[in-house]
Amino acid sequence: MNQQQMTGGARRAVFTPVDNRARVDAVVRRIGDAIELGLLADGEQLPGESELAGQLGVSTVTLREALMALRQQGLLTTRRGRGGGSFVSLPEVPGEERLKARLRGWGTEELRDLGDHWAALSGTAGRLAAERTEPDDLLQLRRTAKELAQAEDAAARGRVYGRFHVELAAAAQSARLTREQVALQTEVGALLCLVLADDEYREEVADRHRSVISAVQDGAHQTARELAERCVQESTARLIALRLTL
Repeated sequence: MNQQQMTGGARRAVFTPVDNRARVDAVVRRIGDAIELGLLADGEQLPGESELAGQLGVSTVTLREALMALRQQGLLTTRRGRGGGSFVSLPEVPGEERLKARLRGWGTEELRDLGDHWAALSGTAGRLAAERTEPDDLLQLRRTAKELAQAEDAAARGRVYGRFHVELAAAAQSARLTREQVALQTEVGALLCLVLADDEYREEVADRHRSVISAVQDGAHQTARELAERCVQESTARLIALRLTL
């Protein structure tokens, strides 16, 4: 994915001021979440320290501490000299057995609760996007829906699936909803690889995403809300069903 494709409200939400509490941790979480979700591309250069600190509303000292922590986590690399700076280093997606082990750590009630929260976020995003978004503003959502339909491996499918819901929140023109979606996707997004490996289900999800876009474009806010909720509810149900077999 090129730099032009990474533009839009979802990306802009990454570089908005962080919470006042525990600012180093907040910066680490914000940028780390964006990297793991794919909102920041592998190999992409971050803005310079002064510019990035200003965008995030933190001091350069705080930013440097956060960048150091991200480097220690393997999410950033630093290059010195001319053309140097901080560059994104996309982490490897955990293997299937590690993901299943992570899923075992979730109780079914916890997964249902998470699914309810996720459905509420995505449903609200779909409704607001249908009310607020112009058709020309849906290009990024269409690109992402197309990318999901073409994604061959489960890891890519899981990342693109999560990014669609982040971008839907961005289309709703709500920075808060967008940040909530980013945080949620980094919590559950990798687990979706376990259910999106199935080609038939991938096609079903891609069709639902296209239906959400159509409803948003038509201004059918109630339909957009219901379709976005249904997509999330089905994915959650599949995760719960898989959890019960482990």
